[in-house]
Amino acid sequence: MLRRRTPVVVGPELDDLPLHRVLAESRPAQRMHGLAAGASRPPWTPAAELLRTTGRDWDRRVHRVRVLARALPPVIADHWFQDRPRDPDALVVRACARAARSAHDDRADPRERYDDCLRAARAAPEDPTPWLALLSLMSSCGSPTRSVFPVWTEAVARDPWNRTACHRMLDHLSPRGHGTLMEMLDFAERCASQAPYGSPVALLPLAARVELVTYRTSGDATTAFAADGHWYERQAAAEADHALTHWFRTAAAPHAEALADLNLLAFALTRMKRAEDAAPVFRRIGRRMTPYPWNLAPDAARDFRYWRDRALHRP
Repeated sequence: MLRRRTPVVVGPELDDLPLHRVLAESRPAQRMHGLAAGASRPPWTPAAELLRTTGRDWDRRVHRVRVLARALPPVIADHWFQDRPRDPDALVVRACARAARSAHDDRADPRERYDDCLRAARAAPEDPTPWLALLSLMSSCGSPTRSVFPVWTEAVARDPWNRTACHRMLDHLSPRGHGTLMEMLDFAERCASQAPYGSPVALLPLAARVELVTYRTSGDATTAFAADGHWYERQAAAEADHALTHWFRTAAAPHAEALADLNLLAFALTRMKRAEDAAPVFRRIGRRMTPYPWNLAPDAARDFRYWRDRALHRP
């Protein structure tokens, strides 16, 4: 029975099986023992073939490049660039990988990373991905919002209402990032109200509310104690209703990070004690739990399982 089954914590590739296979084939242990398919080929070949078949599906491409940039061994991305220095895919994966690593490397030169992103953007003028790499780089460097917004604008000009672009800008505007609560909430509401019907951007205000509660919880004892009250505000209910009506209950085709959005929606509905609305969301999720936002609870797997069982086994 569902009640007894533990959740399956999915990796950053989510439910993208072709991406999962590429990551598995690229693991050092696989290649060391010659277990990867076509082990005699350059180690970057599976990733290159995956991005070639992705084509101009910018939503899927952004997701796959971001995951590859973080999960591929750095040596593979570097070899790919050395072997194919003019290949737009090699350039963008390398730019994203180096931008991601710069956040944890005090020795990294931001100007070199910046040039990497612009080089990738010149190689693929229609691709929003290099601009998102640059946005992440500038955010990790603490660039002011007035400098970051034009970069975000370049990304969404190439793929309007790109889910990743909106979430990355939201992260930057968070008070835990480089903005304020008012900037973050205003941006989320404005994007959601203008997004087309069926767009996952409809969930952006709920993502902002999760961030709001997390920020309040990390404050002093008085603020932390009252943080959960934000889930019972009238505006919170309106945000959940908007997400359900304008995204979940539409006939829109699943996007690359739909599983992450389903988990976000289920988490928000359970905080609001809306088990009836959460039930169909959990049915679509199945056992596939994403670490975030459930890891905001003391025991993520237990919290997911409790609310899932409560929603699906209501009297």
